[in-house]
Amino acid sequence: MDRNIEAHDQISTILDRQRTARIAAGEPDAAERRARIQQVIDLLVDRADDLAKALDVDFGGRPEGYSLMNDVVGSITALKYSRDHLETWMAPDERPVFAPYDQLGATARVLHQPKGTVGIIGTWNAPVYTLMSPLAGVFAAGNRAVLKPSELVPRTAEVLADAVSAAFDPEVLAIVTGGPDVADALTSLPFDHLVFTGSSAVGKLVMANAATNLVPVTLELGGKSPTIIGAGADLADAAHRIAVGKATNGGQICVSPDTVHVPADRLDDFVDELRAAYTALHPTVEDNPDVVAIVDDRHAARVDGYVADAARLGARIETAPDVAVPQSTRRRPLRMVIDPPAEAVIRREEVFGPALVLLGYDDIDEVIDAINAGPNPLALYYFGTDPAEQAAVVDRTLSGGVTVGDVMMHPGLQDAPFGGVGSSGMGHYNGREGFLQFSHARSVFRSAGPDLRGEWGMLPPYTEQFRAMMAAQVTR
Repeated sequence: MDRNIEAHDQISTILDRQRTARIAAGEPDAAERRARIQQVIDLLVDRADDLAKALDVDFGGRPEGYSLMNDVVGSITALKYSRDHLETWMAPDERPVFAPYDQLGATARVLHQPKGTVGIIGTWNAPVYTLMSPLAGVFAAGNRAVLKPSELVPRTAEVLADAVSAAFDPEVLAIVTGGPDVADALTSLPFDHLVFTGSSAVGKLVMANAATNLVPVTLELGGKSPTIIGAGADLADAAHRIAVGKATNGGQICVSPDTVHVPADRLDDFVDELRAAYTALHPTVEDNPDVVAIVDDRHAARVDGYVADAARLGARIETAPDVAVPQSTRRRPLRMVIDPPAEAVIRREEVFGPALVLLGYDDIDEVIDAINAGPNPLALYYFGTDPAEQAAVVDRTLSGGVTVGDVMMHPGLQDAPFGGVGSSGMGHYNGREGFLQFSHARSVFRSAGPDLRGEWGMLPPYTEQFRAMMAAQVTR
C-alpha cells in the first residue's frame, strides 16, 4: 500500500474514533480537563530521563540538563499553568444586551467550547516542548489531540510514542510517527484545528492542505529575529546576553538572535565583546559536551554553506572561540558574519544554527526601515538606554513579540500570547491565549418576556410610522 494512503487511513481512523467518543461523552468538565493535563505532566515526569537521553543521541550531543530544562520542565510549566487556571478561563463571559431587550430581561453570554480534535505537528529543535506546550491549551479548552513529532529526532519520537500510548486512550490523545508523508496526510484531514511549528516554506504547505477542509491553523514559523544595539547600550552586557541566547541549543531556536544591528563606530568593539562573552561560555568546541551539536549533517552543511557564501561575497568572518571548524563532529563555534552584502544567503534565510549576522548602521531609522522592508519576524530585541529610541523601535516595527534589554525572554511568559505575525506565523498559544485559540467562542442570546415587535410596529405590514422610526435612528 502507498505510504501516504496508509498514513491517511491510520490518522483518519483515529480522527473518526475521537470524534465519535467526543460526541458520545459530551463536553468535558473542569475536573476531566485537569486530569488529562495531569496525565501529561505525569508522563513527562516518569519519562524525563529517557527523553533527555534520546535527545542527546538524536542531536549527536545535547546536554541532558539542557533538554530537561527546555523540553521537559518548559512543557511541565506550561501544562501546570493551564491546569491551575482553566476553571477561571471556562467561566461564561457575560455580555450586555442591546436595547430595548436589555430592559425586558434578555441576557447574553459567550461560551468557550471545545473545537473537537486538534492536530499538533512538532519540530526537531524543541521536539517535546513544541508538542506539549500547545497541548496544554488544547486540553484546557476541552479538546482531544493527535501529536506528530519530528522525524529528524527518531529516538525522541519513539520515547514519546511509547509514553503517550501507555498513558492515554487514543480516543483522547494519540500519536503518529513518520516523515513528511505522515505530516502531509495529517494536514489534509478535516481536523478542527491544526498547530504547526517549523519553517515558513512548510507552513505554507500546511496552510494549503488545511484550506481544502477549511481547518483553522496556528503557525509558529520563526524569522530573522533582528537585535538592535542602541547608541547608548552597554556593549559588554548586550554581548553577554546575546551570547547566552545564541549558545542556547546551538542557536537552533526560532527566536534565537539572528541579525544584530550595531552602531558602525562601535562594531569592532562589539565583535570583541561578543567573542569574549561566547568564549567564556564555550572555551572549546569539538569535544565540549556543553556545546549543542547541529541536529544532522544536512543542517550542518546548510549553516556552513551560509557562512561560506557570505565569505565568498566579501564578508568578514570572526569566530568565537577562535578555533577551526571541527570536521569530526557537528559541533560548531559561533561564527560572526560581519556586514555581508544584501545578496548573501545568510541575509535572507533564517540561520537556525551557531552563526549570526552583524550589520553596522549610522542612524536608527536605517535599522527600522530595514526591518520593515523584510518579513515580520517572530521576535525583536532592543538594547539601549534612550526611551525615545526604544519607543521608536517598538512602535514603528511589527513582530510576534519583543524583549527589551535581553533576548528570548518574552516566549517564557505564561500569561501572555506567544506567536508570530505575517511571515512569522499566525495564532497564539501560552496561558489564556492558548485556551482561547483552541476554543470556539459561541454567543448565546436568551430571550425573556413577550415578543413586542408587533405592538411596536416593527413587523409587516410596514407603515410610514415604521419608516420614520428607522429614519430617526440614522444618526452620527
